[in-house]
Amino acid sequence: MIEISHLEKCFGDTKAVADVTLDIKEGEVFGLVGTNGAGKSTLLRMVTGILRPDAGTILVDERPVYDNPAVKEQIFFLSDDAYFFPNATPVIMSRYYEAVYPRFDTERFAKLTEIFHLEGRRKVAEFSKGMKKQLLVILGLCSGAKYLLCDETFDGLDPVMRQSVKSLFAQDMTDRGLVPVIASHNLRELEDICDHVGLLHQGGVLLSEDLEDMKLGLQKVQVVFASDEDREHALEGLNVILTEQRGKLMTYTIRGEREEVEAHFRKVTPVFFEVLKLSLEEIFISETEVVGYDIRKFILG
Repeated sequence: MIEISHLEKCFGDTKAVADVTLDIKEGEVFGLVGTNGAGKSTLLRMVTGILRPDAGTILVDERPVYDNPAVKEQIFFLSDDAYFFPNATPVIMSRYYEAVYPRFDTERFAKLTEIFHLEGRRKVAEFSKGMKKQLLVILGLCSGAKYLLCDETFDGLDPVMRQSVKSLFAQDMTDRGLVPVIASHNLRELEDICDHVGLLHQGGVLLSEDLEDMKLGLQKVQVVFASDEDREHALEGLNVILTEQRGKLMTYTIRGEREEVEAHFRKVTPVFFEVLKLSLEEIFISETEVVGYDIRKFILG
């Protein structure tokens, strides 16, 4: 488990991370969402022990990470701007990481590079951006590290390759307890893989929630009423967060359990109603607007 408490980091007069408190638990995929400049990369670099926090604490399995090589062996950072040695090949990079990570799986590395069609003795500098991302993911998975911190890892990968990487993550979570932490500016990238999502904005955490709990507690209802009077009557007693109207079709985001919301609308007998599945974007839009933010301005826009 990674425990982050009241973390802060400044660069000159710029506060990159401001009083961040998060728990990243074992057995789940943690998604960290935020625009460029929100503080995602700085936060991940502090978790890996690359940067020292100005304030606050980071504990990885109850141990501090900074200046602690034993803890750093449990963490692999997949940077958005990954560095490879000049003239290095995948084989040379694997030998380097084998020296750094005692549990590096050389046999698996050779197998995965073959599956992904990455030539082991070709210079990495000749690889495309997507191929470099694939190589870094493979190095991370083969390192044997428990925590895989991914900074925009899926950016530059085609849809088929993204799904392949997600499948590898799921396999390692089952086989050896891997804990992926995936930072992205794109909510759509995280929807089908993350269990818990944190929203970072201007260095601080706006929201950190279990995705399934959010889905269970919010309902999206499309409904048509016979009259305005029926509509006013039907909404009594409901905790309506968002309302949209297109002609006679009303769409409401309502806080509550699905069974309760369905039972309520059956009693008021509208012309038509249907409870729909909420996307991750819709959940975040609903939750952040409640606290006075419009996520569409800094994530979707």
